[in-house]
Amino acid sequence: QVQLVESGGGLVQAGGSLRLSCAASARTFSRYTMGWFRQAPGKERDFVAVISWSGNNAYYADYADSVKGRFTISRDNAKNTLYLQMNSLKPEDTAVYYCAAVWRQLYGSARYLPSSYDYWGQGTQVTVSS
Repeated sequence: QVQLVESGGGLVQAGGSLRLSCAASARTFSRYTMGWFRQAPGKERDFVAVISWSGNNAYYADYADSVKGRFTISRDNAKNTLYLQMNSLKPEDTAVYYCAAVWRQLYGSARYLPSSYDYWGQGTQVTVSS
């Protein structure tokens, strides 16, 4: 069983930055595929970013088109922590942000589906004011 705890959300003005963290209890955190998703009121949970082990201490990262160039996903395996650096925030980025984990590599569109992930955090609210 893996427990995920997000932190770092808050209220920020448009154009500002936030860094989200997700602390994981996984014993072999480095091998988990980790993702960030977000859910705005009345909407479905949407993919934001994913980072997965691709072998030889290398990781693969991918992003939703809406956040490419503004958000950066990273991980510190020594600290069992996942991060999401969010820059140039827009009001449309307002949502509850969730981190998710799964013990396998994901390929293609599977990376973008919430149903591909087995473990979820409780979420952290990000509000961007205009």
